[in-house]
This record gives sequence, C-alpha cells and structure tokens, in this order.
Amino acid sequence: MHGAVQSRNVEKPDEPMAAINLSADDDGRSMYRFVSDLYPICRSITGDGVRKTLNLILEQIPLTICEVPSGLRVFDWTVPLEWNIRDAYIKNSAGERIVDFRASNLHVLSYSVPVHARMGLAELREHLFSDPQHPDWIPYRTSYYKPAWGFCLQHRQLLALPEDVYEVHIDSSLEPGHLTYGELLLRGRSPDEVLISCHVCHPSLCNDNLSGIAVASALAKRLSSMDLRYSYRFLFIPGTIGSITWAAIRRSHLSKIKHGFVLTCVGDRGSPSYKASRRGDAEIDRAWTYVLKQSGGAFDILPFSPFGYDERQYCSPGLNLPVGCFMRTPHGQFPEYHTSADDLDLVCAASLSDSLAKALTTIDVIEHNRSYLNLKPFCEPKLGDYGLYSTVGGHSAGDFQMALLWLLNMSDGENSLLDIAARSKLPWEIIKEAVRALSEAGLLKPVDEPS
Repeated sequence: MHGAVQSRNVEKPDEPMAAINLSADDDGRSMYRFVSDLYPICRSITGDGVRKTLNLILEQIPLTICEVPSGLRVFDWTVPLEWNIRDAYIKNSAGERIVDFRASNLHVLSYSVPVHARMGLAELREHLFSDPQHPDWIPYRTSYYKPAWGFCLQHRQLLALPEDVYEVHIDSSLEPGHLTYGELLLRGRSPDEVLISCHVCHPSLCNDNLSGIAVASALAKRLSSMDLRYSYRFLFIPGTIGSITWAAIRRSHLSKIKHGFVLTCVGDRGSPSYKASRRGDAEIDRAWTYVLKQSGGAFDILPFSPFGYDERQYCSPGLNLPVGCFMRTPHGQFPEYHTSADDLDLVCAASLSDSLAKALTTIDVIEHNRSYLNLKPFCEPKLGDYGLYSTVGGHSAGDFQMALLWLLNMSDGENSLLDIAARSKLPWEIIKEAVRALSEAGLLKPVDEPS
C-alpha cells in the first residue's frame, strides 16, 4: 500500500523557519487574511481546488504533498475518482445566467457529473437544492459517492422561478486521478507524536473549513521555532476519506501517536468547545479541560460521539487514538453552518487569535506534564531554609506558595503535574514556576531522572 502513494516532499529540515514573534492581535489579523486568501477557491474531496489550497499553505509552512491514486482500497473504502470543475450555470430562455458558478462556487452540487441539456422547470426542480429555513442563503450540498448533478440556490429564488425552458451546463470531469493531502512533521526530542488535523475539502466556507486551516498553519509556525519534547504531525486532509486513507497508509505508524486533536470551526464568535476522545480520560482530554477551565470564560466540554469530524475516524475501535476535537460553536449549532452565510463576516481575527492561544497553552501542558518525586517526603520541608517561604506571617498563602505545598504533597511519583494543577485549580504558569523553584532547591526530581 505504501508504494501506491506518490509524495512530493518539500520539507527543508536543514533550513529552520524564522521565529514567529507576533502579538495575539497580529496573529489574528494574519490568520484572517489567510482565510480571505483561501475563501474564493472551490474545494472538494479531490481535485485542483485542494492542490491550490495546499499550495497556499505551502507559502506559510513546509509540507509534504501526497497524491493517492483513485481506486486504492483503504479499509472498507475506495479512493474516489478525482473531480474538477471549470464552469456551471443555469440560463433562462433569454440567455441570462440566473444561477452562476462564477458568482458562488456553492451553487453547484459538489461532485456533480458533467451535464449540458435543456429542460422545463418541472424536470429542473428535481436537481435544485435550497434551504427553506434560510431563504436568502445558498446551501452547501454534495454527492460524493453517488453519481448525480445539481444546483444549489436561494430558496427565495427557487420559489420565483417562472415556467421556461432552461439551459443547464456543468463543465466538470470525474475521472481517475488522485486524492491529495498535505503533511508536516516537526521533530521533537521524542519520536512520540501529537497529531493535529484539519480538513481542506469544503468550498467557500470560512468557519467550517478555513478557520481550522488558518489556526493549524499558525500553530505549526509557532511550534517550528520551539524546542519540542514531542514530535508534531500536522495533517491537511479531505474530510472522512482523507483521514481514512491516511490511517490506512500509516497504519503501522499509529502507535507513535500519544495525543491529538482536530481543529475546525475555530473562527466564530462563540465560546470554545472541546469534544473528548473516545477514551474520554486521555491526557489530551484532561489538558483541554484544564486549559478551558483556567481561561475564566464560558466553555463547553462535550462527550465523544461517533458523529462529527475526523476525530470519529481516529477514534474508531480499531485505531482508538487519543484524539479529540477543538471548536468554538460546534458544527450544526450555528445557523450559518453549510451555507453561503459561513462567510468572511462569520469569522473574526479575535476568535482566531483566541483559538490559537488556547491550542498553544494546551500544547504547553502536554509538553511539560510529567510526574515528580518529593525528595523530602516525611512531613513538610522547612521551606524557609530553602528561601521558598514568605517572610511575612499572618497572611493567606498566595498562588506560588500554594503551588509549592500542592506539589510537595502530591509528588509521589503517581500524580502528574496536570493532575496536581487540575486538583489545585492553580494556573499552569504558577505550577511550572513552582516546579522550577523546588527542583533548583533539591526538593523535587522527575521520576524518570536517574538517582
């Protein structure tokens, strides 16, 4: 199976990327501009739109571009034929384009087979899709695995169509080709990996698609300039068939994945949400839960369900990877979902920046999470002798002092720093600062450090 995949490796491991030192506002504006650049491209699960998208990502970060041939069997699925589209329209008898792919790529049912015909309104209606609940929006519809053709349009426009003879034309191709995806591996000190995945298969939909691409790209930029404990594997893949294909090809590699999350719907103004992995109590689940609780704002922790994005493939019973999904408003719970209203007005720079910051904080937690041993375990050490106790009596202990006490009490080799941070409800930076102080004082050591 490995030999069937064609790769175009453009990683440059000997040319480290420049450090990124931007404020959160600059990060957000940069990601929003990237969403704007990606927005016009017509994407689907295969085809030139995916390649154009990956080429723009390549201007942000290095990628390995993989091409998997149509017809390859991947678990219970088969890599589909490649779909490309050049133009499409519906014309009335006066020759006017009343539905025009060039005006919105959502107008065409994704994966429509080519058609050029004339027909009356009754026959045409069988191939038209609209959303009565949102009559001014164009819905996003697909027919990936069943040959069909169709157009999507505003419900208000559909109701107003007069009896006429219409010319329909979809200039598309559906033929043997490739499924294309992008992959980036940032090597850390350990071969164990963190998987970060987003989908690149939707047309002009900003929150459900492009926000995840933008945040994943910015996250890869940031991590590329850091000294990393784990290795980080970024996937930019078509939804469902992409993750299935990648998992089938990389099956022997999957045991290296120790943590992971999918990024999607991370640009809207809703509060953040995290959907847990199938395991429910994986370290990545506990890390995201802790970070969102510490953020001080509204958030939601969702249990795993076998419906959603590619986490459901990574969490299938045969793989059972510790991979959750980070979102803001979950898919299907914002009215603009899978419609033309998921546009540049739905996402904002501040939300993109906040999503990036929370992902970076969660990564910082798993990067530094380990278990320690208290080297003075018999009662509380006399911290004043180590310069670690406040000289002013009669006052409540501050966060740093409390972190010292929690770490000394709970560092028995069984509890990790994340366990202690979650139980104490103390900020992660304070926990890390207290660990450094206790380690330098000779009171703590990592359990995996030789005596």
